[in-house]
Amino acid sequence: MDIKKATYLSAAVAVVMSNMVVASAAEAREPQEKCYGISKAGYNDCAAGPGTSCAGSSKRDFQGNAWKLVPKGTCTTIETPSSPTGFGQLSEYEEAKS
Repeated sequence: MDIKKATYLSAAVAVVMSNMVVASAAEAREPQEKCYGISKAGYNDCAAGPGTSCAGSSKRDFQGNAWKLVPKGTCTTIETPSSPTGFGQLSEYEEAKS
């Protein structure tokens, strides 16, 4: 194979590989939504209401004002014992009393 053909082949392979990387990055950015009441203490994604600041600041498991990002459309299918419905919520809620 001469140098010119090898150069074209290398360029073609590079284009195909870069398209694969771009496709993977797009797939990785699937739509997300905030899901309240599903995180364990200290594992929320950001602000968990009064007395907390940001990620990792929730004080209780399944805190009703602490959220995690989850794939869009899945929040209300995730079980949680603190929710009035027994599932994650799309907005803050007052935790059910045990």
